[in-house]
Amino acid sequence: QVQLVESGGGLVQAGDSLRLSCAASERTLSRYHMGWFRQAPGKKREFLAAIDWSGGTTYYVPSVKGRFTISRDNAKNTAYLQMNSLKPEDTAVYSCAAQRIWGPGRGQYDYWGQGTQVTVSS
Repeated sequence: QVQLVESGGGLVQAGDSLRLSCAASERTLSRYHMGWFRQAPGKKREFLAAIDWSGGTTYYVPSVKGRFTISRDNAKNTAYLQMNSLKPEDTAVYSCAAQRIWGPGRGQYDYWGQGTQVTVSS
């Protein structure tokens, strides 16, 4: 059982940056591919980005490509989401998830964090 804990959310102004972290409870995070998702009030959960176990392959949805960067540090059992040029429409709860089989935004994600709130004011 892998526990994932997100941190780094908060209230920022439009144009600001935030870096979210996703810390794993055990040292085997390197066995998993990681993804970041978000869910705004009244909306479906949205897949944002994924990174493979090695960090060598990344995938982004068009709406965040060029603004968000996913990365990981397996030695620290942590994945990250750097978010730049934030917009009010980025306001949501952001969650990380881990999957054994590579399938960005699809397939089964085996473990989920509880999420961290990001609020972007205009």
